[in-house]
Amino acid sequence: MAKTHINTSTFDFLNKIAKNNNRDWFAQNKSLYLDAKEDVKIFGEALRADMEEHDEIEKLKLYRIYRDVRFSKDKTPYQDHLCGFMVRATKWRRGGMYFHIQPNDQSFVAGGFWNPNSPDLARIRQDIASDDSYLRDIIQNKTFKKYFGELKGNQVKTAPRGYPKDHAAIDLLRYKQYLLVHHFTDEQVLSKTFRKKVVKAYLAMRPFFDYMSDVLTTNSNGEPLWEE
Repeated sequence: MAKTHINTSTFDFLNKIAKNNNRDWFAQNKSLYLDAKEDVKIFGEALRADMEEHDEIEKLKLYRIYRDVRFSKDKTPYQDHLCGFMVRATKWRRGGMYFHIQPNDQSFVAGGFWNPNSPDLARIRQDIASDDSYLRDIIQNKTFKKYFGELKGNQVKTAPRGYPKDHAAIDLLRYKQYLLVHHFTDEQVLSKTFRKKVVKAYLAMRPFFDYMSDVLTTNSNGEPLWEE
């Protein structure tokens, strides 16, 4: 049977590493980490199989627990969470789906565009500036609001270069990231319905992904950027 939820032992490990975030403790308890990592990997693979019934997924990536501390003031060597990311397949499908496992009701799933490159961000803003009704219809939909509340992401303080501060769509144009986030309690993560709940959250992202895919695979005239 495909894995439905995260094991309590994985939360136990994450609670311990948060309190003992040092190399000596980790070395002595690495088996706990390997078990937790395998738990999340199996869950992620089951989640990917679910999503492949609705979408085309290129790959599942699990992030390392080891932190890069070279340029950080925080020198703790390990993450206090485990997480993974699914990339949608082919250049015609844009957007990615992230899951984050962390105790104390800090687990969540997210999707969208974390760090769009300059051409992509410019194209998104161009489309919004031309007609923001498509995106507004999506983010004002009841299902969208139920799962995500509102768009998340860093924004410029006033207006992006080339756009007036009083543009009618300035609230959407200010975004530098376009993210959707849905949180889960510990009880939900540990329950046998967790994977189903994650799939439903990802499916609620689909209208947003479809819109962004249409925008980012066409030019300003709505013509495909590449031949089929």
